[in-house]
Amino acid sequence: MSQHEAAYRRVLGALRGLILRGELREGDRLPSVREIVAQYGVSSGTASRAISALAAEGVVVARHGSGVYVRRFRAIRRSSPGRLSRNLWGSGQRISDADVPERALVSNIEVGETAAPEWAAEALGIAADSPVVFRSRRYVVDDKAVQLATSYYPVDLARGTRITYTDTGPGGSYAVLAELGHAPASFTEYLLARMPRPDETAQLDLPGGTPVIEITRHASEVGGRCVEVNRMILDGSAYLLDYSFSA
Repeated sequence: MSQHEAAYRRVLGALRGLILRGELREGDRLPSVREIVAQYGVSSGTASRAISALAAEGVVVARHGSGVYVRRFRAIRRSSPGRLSRNLWGSGQRISDADVPERALVSNIEVGETAAPEWAAEALGIAADSPVVFRSRRYVVDDKAVQLATSYYPVDLARGTRITYTDTGPGGSYAVLAELGHAPASFTEYLLARMPRPDETAQLDLPGGTPVIEITRHASEVGGRCVEVNRMILDGSAYLLDYSFSA
């Protein structure tokens, strides 16, 4: 190992240790490049590289003109299958709120009609590029973008309903489908861990090397017809997936 590499690892380990031991807490400013150089006797390039490594891990965040600060994000516990229970959305609660009951959730929503992607069309039992109603969301928790989600619905069910509104009302889209006589009776979710695409990295502001969890959910009514297909892209560092079910 070269001298430069050894110095880099020593500084990175020291800074990481300050955070792990709680000597630097969430919101505390990390030592500056100049301070690291003076304290550890390394070059400014080595100090900058160590800070960049922590930023890539999502441990610290730079604030323009202010410095670099410790960022610790408490993982979101996503508990299934309880979060999809009819008792939840049937009582007027939003599924997304079930994941963060005591934390502020901000969602940026777009709605409209579009041509169905092939994978969505297949799930909905329609021809590829057929028109579908879509709802696209970007969820932010504690000022951190954590999830992208887009749902697709058959136009014969959703067009002209509250599903096409930004605010669907109590219980969300599933409550609307229930009012229309097409309540979801079963759900299937498919999970895939992968590296993000460039657009996902940008929208979720992901540090380099952070994977995403892609979850595709099919909601089916009695009789088996899929009434919604939803693809969610989760920041892999922000979620704990919890699956509880009876033996």
